[in-house]
Amino acid sequence: MMKKPAFGKPALIVGAALMALAGCASKPDSYYTLASPVAAADAAPSTLGSPAPLYIELAPVAVPERFARPQMVVRQPGGSVQVEVLEQHRWASSFENELRDALSSNISSRLGALDVTKGGRQSSQPVWRVAVQLRQFDAVDGGRVDASFSWTLRRSDEARTVVCQLDVGEAVGGGMDAVAQGAQRVTAAAAAAIARSLGAARANPASTACAL
Repeated sequence: MMKKPAFGKPALIVGAALMALAGCASKPDSYYTLASPVAAADAAPSTLGSPAPLYIELAPVAVPERFARPQMVVRQPGGSVQVEVLEQHRWASSFENELRDALSSNISSRLGALDVTKGGRQSSQPVWRVAVQLRQFDAVDGGRVDASFSWTLRRSDEARTVVCQLDVGEAVGGGMDAVAQGAQRVTAAAAAAIARSLGAARANPASTACAL
């Protein structure tokens, strides 16, 4: 007598494999942004009608290679050298793009400026070129978010360059929401410092010292 084919076990195996593939292809649980609204008290008054509008040109932000991704990267607590790339917790775009967009909108709001990186400036108007580098960024769940920034300021019609540096940190609670909010506050603090340094450079054309 011929035995009937046993379909039960292969079907279970195929089903389990499909479920595993579906798990691997699952979408991230959460997306975050570094953008934060500037408080009304910090925003500059409207420059409409001003004879000398402020134009800025914020270059793409240079970041360490391990952060050039949309996934959040956190360091293990206790001073560990290990970092974890979180597939289920991501920035809304690649981290360096999120950082540049957040800095641009914050600086522009504080100074009443227009970022003309993608066009929009009259050719006869000078522009302040801002180049930012993120030198370090440590995020620890339930610990702190610490960052180190440096940047240069140069007006398109001047030879002088102003060089600045800032170390900033925020304590954060547990969970990736808290870490993202801490990163947002750190980014806003960096934007405020860049805006202050740019305002000081405009006010004192002869100085190459950074004023924060």
